[in-house]
Amino acid sequence: MSTPATLPGDGRMRRIARFPLTWMVIGLLGIGVVSALTGAGSPVLALVGAAAAVVVYRLVMRFVAGRSAPEIARARAGREALSGAGIGLGFVLGSALLIALFGGYSFTWSSGAGLSVVLAVAATAVGAAVTEELMFRGLALQALERLWGSRAALAITALLFGGMHLANPGATVWSSLAIAIEAGVLLGAAYLWRRSIWFVAGLHFAWNAAEGLLGIPVSGHVSPGLLTAEVSGPALLTGGEFGLEASIVPVTVSLLIAVPMLVRAHRSGGLLPARGGDR
Repeated sequence: MSTPATLPGDGRMRRIARFPLTWMVIGLLGIGVVSALTGAGSPVLALVGAAAAVVVYRLVMRFVAGRSAPEIARARAGREALSGAGIGLGFVLGSALLIALFGGYSFTWSSGAGLSVVLAVAATAVGAAVTEELMFRGLALQALERLWGSRAALAITALLFGGMHLANPGATVWSSLAIAIEAGVLLGAAYLWRRSIWFVAGLHFAWNAAEGLLGIPVSGHVSPGLLTAEVSGPALLTGGEFGLEASIVPVTVSLLIAVPMLVRAHRSGGLLPARGGDR
């Protein structure tokens, strides 16, 4: 039986498509469009956007990158997400408690808060967590890792993640640097350790949801929560208008969590050297 003819440019186009920066850019554009169309809508639309982002990611990995995507495998997805959520919840509650002990936060119950508030905060947090983790840890970190190794990819994506938040309400150069460390490094370290988008998305989700329900601005964005946070004291302690992430407390706590994750990733062979491309 004769084999199908191959056009002269087929091999070259395949190599271009499978170059890490190619599928990274295509994936970022695709998920970025999904996020733009669904991110500012209703909580239900945020959930639809998260599901659509997963579909786009899987299609890009299969048909452009030409690789499987074990990082979004359904097997153990729930367990990984719950494990990550536990760490994210502990991180936020622990940081908020320390700030409260130093007199920076006090909390009161919000009037009229109920199940609708919880559902709205949770749905919005799911949408942001899934889309951002697919973009930054799924696409950007993995693509850059294939070119320059895990350490460089972690540093670059952390800085990009912090820079992305510079346009948020109340943002400063310090708040973006803090986000780069506590979120960019912590979430990147979590991915390098577990190699699961569900794990880091669970961590990210619980982080945002816990802040929202406590009445603390989420990266500068204020929304109704179950509690109302009263802030007093220096912005370096409380985070000021930007919220918890601009406080020195979670920056310190995040490093205490991220460093052991990176050590475990290194011991298990999860930190990859630079390879100069897909091989």
